[in-house]
Amino acid sequence: MIKIDKIKQLAQEQLEQWISIRRHLHQYPELSFEEWETANYIASCLDRWGISYQRGMVKTGIFAQIEGKNPDAACITLRADIDALPIQEQTGLPFSSKNEGRMHACGHDVHTTSLLATAFILHELREEFEGRIQLIFQPGEELLPGGASQVLAEGWLDQSLDFPILGQHVEPSLPAGQVGFHPGPFMASADELYLSVYGKGGHAARPQDCNDVILIASHLVVALQQLISRFRDPLQPSVLSFGKMNTAGGATNVLPERIDLEGTFRAFNEEWRAEAHQKMQQLCQQMAQSMGGRAELEIRKGYPYLHNEESLTHSLMQAARDYVGKDNLVLLPQRMGAEDFGFYAQQMPACFYRLGTGIGPGLHHPKFSPDEKTSLPLGAGLMAYLALFQLNQQIKKA
Repeated sequence: MIKIDKIKQLAQEQLEQWISIRRHLHQYPELSFEEWETANYIASCLDRWGISYQRGMVKTGIFAQIEGKNPDAACITLRADIDALPIQEQTGLPFSSKNEGRMHACGHDVHTTSLLATAFILHELREEFEGRIQLIFQPGEELLPGGASQVLAEGWLDQSLDFPILGQHVEPSLPAGQVGFHPGPFMASADELYLSVYGKGGHAARPQDCNDVILIASHLVVALQQLISRFRDPLQPSVLSFGKMNTAGGATNVLPERIDLEGTFRAFNEEWRAEAHQKMQQLCQQMAQSMGGRAELEIRKGYPYLHNEESLTHSLMQAARDYVGKDNLVLLPQRMGAEDFGFYAQQMPACFYRLGTGIGPGLHHPKFSPDEKTSLPLGAGLMAYLALFQLNQQIKKA
């Protein structure tokens, strides 16, 4: 097994290169499934270092491989997402986004840089380990249907071989230098809800001549909340929230003919998720009809819940403790946020962990700014070490 000190040295001595890569990516963010120039830049780095790769994965993605000695002895996949968000940056940094209305506000520039740096380290050490490492530079994490689902659909990973996959994500609630893990169900599924209620509009002073869609929608919001709280297992986290309610035109004394609501539904159990979808559809149609209106609910099925395979995650936590020290390893709580990495976790052993980037503005915030000098070498070195550790574990079991 390669010594931790050697990996840390490689990660640290190339720090200026990692910062340069991250700042370039940060200045030229691209939205989901439009990451053409990002992919060109990733490819240029891999070319410079002599690392083999394939393009065309979900159009803009890149699939790379690093082979050690006896490459068929073991295999592990490492993933980073490469897309940005439609946010106007407000950090005021000299390397702020040059693409108007786009920003790496979720840290995907850090993820991509870390995986590139991990690739560099592993390539340098290729004569010192057995097995092979697959690298996925994945587009479209921020937008349905999620790039991960399409990576799997296109067959880039042989799911029958049961190789593990690792991913990391920046975490601005953790100090730089710390990493966080959670074995088992970690992040929720996420579905988008689009509810439209129709009725007969008219003068607000004559409600008897109308079907008040605002009143119907109000009852539906309350009833849907009750449905979630009464039909789910109380030990299973689940949440339904509406964030938007609109009518076209209108006035204080006009009852509209239509009202549109948009929301999200999240869960940690796929059976309950499917059951809730069915019950929500029934409730909306039946309640609206009983009040003289009509409802249409569109449920856009999003990412599944993300399950960190327990034995794999516990094993990697031990390895991470060796790398960062016990005081810098954090056991994280479950969170209701979603990640398309959950698609991988439904199909193969997976571990998705968090990289502390320094306490500051949260993810998707226009002033999000991670600590580069600490998080980049740690993100690269730790992932390289975890990959080699897991390869060694596979070889021992063979």
